[in-house]
Amino acid sequence: MKTIRESRVRVDAEGRLILPPSVASRYGLKPGVDVYVDDRRSGLAFYPSLTHLSKVYIEPTNRCNLECRTCIRHSWDEPLGHMSDATFSRILKGLGTLDLPPTVFFGGFGEPLAHPRIVEMVKHAKTLNCRVELITNGTLLSERISNGLIQAGLDLLWVSLDGATPESYTDVRLGAALPEVLSNVRNLISLRGSAALICSSDGGSSIDRAFSPEIGIVFVAMRRNLPDLPSVIALGTRLGATRFMITNVLPYTPEMRKEALYARSLADQTFSPNSYYKVSLPKMDIDPDTASRLFGKTLGGHAVTLAGINYGESVNRCPFVDKGSMAIAWNGSLSPCLPLLHDHTSFPNQIERISKRHVIGNVNERTLADLWNDPQYLAFRDRVQRFDFSPCSYCGGCDLSEKNEEDCIGNTFPTCGGCLWAQGIVQCP
Repeated sequence: MKTIRESRVRVDAEGRLILPPSVASRYGLKPGVDVYVDDRRSGLAFYPSLTHLSKVYIEPTNRCNLECRTCIRHSWDEPLGHMSDATFSRILKGLGTLDLPPTVFFGGFGEPLAHPRIVEMVKHAKTLNCRVELITNGTLLSERISNGLIQAGLDLLWVSLDGATPESYTDVRLGAALPEVLSNVRNLISLRGSAALICSSDGGSSIDRAFSPEIGIVFVAMRRNLPDLPSVIALGTRLGATRFMITNVLPYTPEMRKEALYARSLADQTFSPNSYYKVSLPKMDIDPDTASRLFGKTLGGHAVTLAGINYGESVNRCPFVDKGSMAIAWNGSLSPCLPLLHDHTSFPNQIERISKRHVIGNVNERTLADLWNDPQYLAFRDRVQRFDFSPCSYCGGCDLSEKNEEDCIGNTFPTCGGCLWAQGIVQCP
């Protein structure tokens, strides 16, 4: 099937775009729905319908077996627990009522493999024809769990890997051992191949099973571990990983502020899409010398494109709302995104910021569809998609930027102007 990038879209006599039915279905473009359109100098950007639910983050537990330097639990006072069978059953029931099965992502602010029934949870989600992904620190990826995840049909396993040597890895993920994690991943890949051979001998197709689950690597970039990034990618490639996601660290403690790699990006907004001055660059070798010359004061504050790609397009775009996502905590509380799942304190741009959770409701009390279509929740998603918030992430000029309760242009809780996810600084799988 061709994707929208490969398809021709016909325009009818009234100027309406006629999309292929498969594309319209995939993005929830039903008759009568409103779609946000960004009119850019280079063309039009369309976003999925606000009523289309395409991804559900499920937090099986907020407990973890490690004490990583980067963890949010250093800045909260939250009750800990595992998701109950009853709560998960409510989620499954809600997923089963949707026209198009969304992607289910097991992960939040805890270690999913610490949940005693995580394999069964993956298996049940797959019975609904959902694509299922899971993120782990890899330390609990035993042979039993690996076999279970393979047999359950997990599509993608993300492994957090923040160092390429035992010393650098343990320096970030306190209490973990890199050789153990790598051994666990290698063992899963070996078991994955064995399962494919068994499937083939039984008359089934071994091609998909040989590469399922796909392996992805998540790297949290900091000053202390950035030199390890090339080696981590090389290491992941040797392991058999096919996806790599690099994100910046969000400091949850004052001590971690010195590890951030984006102070200039927030202060200068070098790639601002709203700048009056437009600078178009060709592809070229980016080495320390050219980088300092190009991205120093020369281009500060300008809108920059590189070979036609606008580096400012990620600014003021919520990756959770734009992709039709929601997040469900271990206790059933539903929030619009992972950053609003729990109360916490962080230190973006060297400023202490208190973020309060935003709960739409609880799946134990209301259906998934009822929560998703809640009028106030729809209005919030519309507000976030338009992103009419104060630029708190790089301004920090008043006390209002220290919380997400209100901003200087009149928005009330929750305000998203200080969200680093919306500025392309921090990202999640």
